[in-house]
Amino acid sequence: MTPVPTDVLPRSLTALPPAQVEITGEIDIAEAEDFVRQHHTEHPELGPVEDRLAEVHAEIAATGTYRHTTEELTFGARVAWRNSSRCIGRLYWRSLKVRDQREVSAPADVAQDCVEHLRVATNKGKIRPVITVYAPAEPGTHAPQIVNEQIIRYAAYRGADGGVLGDARNLALTELALKRGWKPPATRGPFDVLPLMVNCQGQEPALVEIAADDVLEVSLSHPDFPWLGKLGVKWHAVPAISNMRLRIGGIDYPSAPFNGWYMGTEIGARNLADSDRYDLLPYLAKRMGLDMSSEATLWRDRALVELNRAVLHSFAEAGVTITDHHTESQRFLTHLEKEEAAGRSCPADWSWIVPPVSGGLTPVYHRYYDTDELLPNFFPASKPSGCPVSH
Repeated sequence: MTPVPTDVLPRSLTALPPAQVEITGEIDIAEAEDFVRQHHTEHPELGPVEDRLAEVHAEIAATGTYRHTTEELTFGARVAWRNSSRCIGRLYWRSLKVRDQREVSAPADVAQDCVEHLRVATNKGKIRPVITVYAPAEPGTHAPQIVNEQIIRYAAYRGADGGVLGDARNLALTELALKRGWKPPATRGPFDVLPLMVNCQGQEPALVEIAADDVLEVSLSHPDFPWLGKLGVKWHAVPAISNMRLRIGGIDYPSAPFNGWYMGTEIGARNLADSDRYDLLPYLAKRMGLDMSSEATLWRDRALVELNRAVLHSFAEAGVTITDHHTESQRFLTHLEKEEAAGRSCPADWSWIVPPVSGGLTPVYHRYYDTDELLPNFFPASKPSGCPVSH
């Protein structure tokens, strides 16, 4: 692979468009040119770039946009992962499986195909990094947009006493699903999978339930605390982000769900531990018999470590891919070294790269990183008129 010197990167590869914008489908020709040149530079076997640039210019002049080749789409999606400054797991960016579903635009079809994405990514527990790219934004048309933050989200129900059963992060999403006709289980529980919802201006919104057989979940147990395995705590195996837009060469793909595999702390130190999510630490500390009379006893820290042990132990026992924060920190520095050796910048957001458990014990803690964002990349979901998005 031919390196791209970071000191000569074109303007549009380092200057990002606003995160919250209305998607119009209008093309930034300079950004399109930069991407095509980058593709040919990193893949010299494609030959001279001039012919492809001429095709792109002619297509934009005739239609107001252009269509990526399959090779361009695959390269762009992989580089968007490579450029994702908040992701610690980018070492394997070249292995990303790209599902080209650009012909799929109807909300119901997008929702149904997201379930197929989940099946492909799950791979019987041997999690595959996958991205599925649906219809792009084009001038004069509206593209589909997935409402759910991830393909798998657990419902949240507020009780009469003000308490919440389930994942409190998803209260608004659950309320929207109920308004759209979703029927929760007769006996509501803390891990009820929400339906997928997809919007597109001018079309009927879609709501598709995900069958239990399509959701691989891991029940938590602990090597030293048998009682923890009887609590019914579990988590799903595939972290498929679904409400971010992919931008490649000036083209926005508002629906492009993607996944890697979990790092244990995402589940054990955030999803199950955050006070505004499942808030399990006080309960676990009591069951462990910890002294909770003062913060100085570090009861939260001790319970947190054991919860994270439970996550890693349980996924390993179930044969489901996961990684720990120490291993992944080392892998990220390996990725960083490879990118620097290739002459490329490797942007990283320190606050996201450093794990939420024992950050100072990991090698990613003790250094600075480039902060200039690059293109292609992923952006927060935009909010076109008529397409509300839950965050």
